[in-house]
Amino acid sequence: MKPPAILILGETSIPVARQVQMALPEAVVYGLIKRTQSADFTYNNFGETVREFFQTGTPIIGICAAGILIRTLAPLLTNKWQEPPVLAIAEDGSAVVPLLGGLQGVNDLARQIASVLQISPAITTTGDIRFKTTLLSPPLGYQLVNPDDAKKFLADLLAGEKVKLIGEADWLKNSNLPISSAAKLSIEIIDKNNLNLAKPSTACLVYLYEESQQIKEKSSLSPGDFAQESQGKLAIVGTGPGALNWMSPEVREVLEKATDWVGYKTYLDLVESLRKPEIVRHESDNRVELDRAEMALDLAAKGRSVVLVSSGDPGIYAMAAAVFEVLEKKAKPAWDAIAIQVCPGISAMQAAAARVGALLGHDFCAISLSDILKSWQVISQRIELAARADLAIAFYNPVSQERTWQLEKAKEILLQWRSPQTPVVLARNLGRKGETVTVKFLEDMTIKDADMRTIILIGSSKTRLIEQGKTKQWVYTPRHY
Repeated sequence: MKPPAILILGETSIPVARQVQMALPEAVVYGLIKRTQSADFTYNNFGETVREFFQTGTPIIGICAAGILIRTLAPLLTNKWQEPPVLAIAEDGSAVVPLLGGLQGVNDLARQIASVLQISPAITTTGDIRFKTTLLSPPLGYQLVNPDDAKKFLADLLAGEKVKLIGEADWLKNSNLPISSAAKLSIEIIDKNNLNLAKPSTACLVYLYEESQQIKEKSSLSPGDFAQESQGKLAIVGTGPGALNWMSPEVREVLEKATDWVGYKTYLDLVESLRKPEIVRHESDNRVELDRAEMALDLAAKGRSVVLVSSGDPGIYAMAAAVFEVLEKKAKPAWDAIAIQVCPGISAMQAAAARVGALLGHDFCAISLSDILKSWQVISQRIELAARADLAIAFYNPVSQERTWQLEKAKEILLQWRSPQTPVVLARNLGRKGETVTVKFLEDMTIKDADMRTIILIGSSKTRLIEQGKTKQWVYTPRHY
């Protein structure tokens, strides 16, 4: 568990904050700047600070009204399995209220704090109060195998059903669970050698018990950390075409907080300056997208915080689709609890259009000229339909060492519907060293103008090439026809 953050709003809360530190020596006190003088660190904005701690999995102890914390965090409450402990403490130390993180040990944290404050914690969790245990957050050494079944199981238990124990576990025997050998509900304790014999269901919670050596290896983890091991995170990010100043703040933050980066070597090199020494880099060839996606999912399933790196936008001819394709086709049970997010980036076609003005200012489409994943017949049909519809077109993957004829064929199709003087933009290495942006007419475009690092924009019949003074050209497509 990360060191808890104790947040105070004024200097009068310092005495209680220091008492809390007696129970939690690793905790750090953060005070509102200009209102505190004795805090370990200061902050400017309460809401932003609380949300940042929450999103990074840091336990939050607010010496403030519970309502302030609730309103601040409400937009972020999406997954109770990954919410860190959040507690509110009265300014005079008269109350400790656990608010969030019941599955990450918040009640135990509240008890520790209440002990040094010499009060009783205001625990409201029904299961904890009635049964003196939290079935969703078992002690270190035990892992709930079927958390998705727990909601119905607990509802029946709270409604009066009894439960039968199968196996040995002191934490269950010493609880106030209504144990009966004739019960309809059951809790089964198994080890990894018998995992395949278990039959988890809404009537049977199954806990995997790990032997002492395995527990010893994990002794530095809190119950919350243990529960999160089987979940993990996978962020599929787009870093933009190349320049770091084109990268979104969201992508930068995700990259900096990751445990692992996965990606094509060239794309990882583009963001290497952001990598901290503890972040593990996993690079691969550019032609093994599905293998790369599977590796990222497998890493996340081990509890890692993984970033799968694409250039441009991850959802446009990039890794987001590969991840979801693997997720659908292989559907490994270990992947079910992974928190997946897709972080958008500036696409190459957006960057190219911006360099010359606004070529994509009206209706447009994007077509990849690579025939590795689809036939040339399909590609040529789409080019013709786009040309007939008078759409501006972005060509991705126009030329490679193995594919040297598709661009010329595409030009032939376009010239059946477009003027030879149609403006064309050829942008290479956008945002990177050696960037070139060239404007030509369609009739002058050749295979020598492009490679796999080139994005090509083809104007519509209405696209305009204009002059600004005597030295600057712009290309734009009017907003209306």
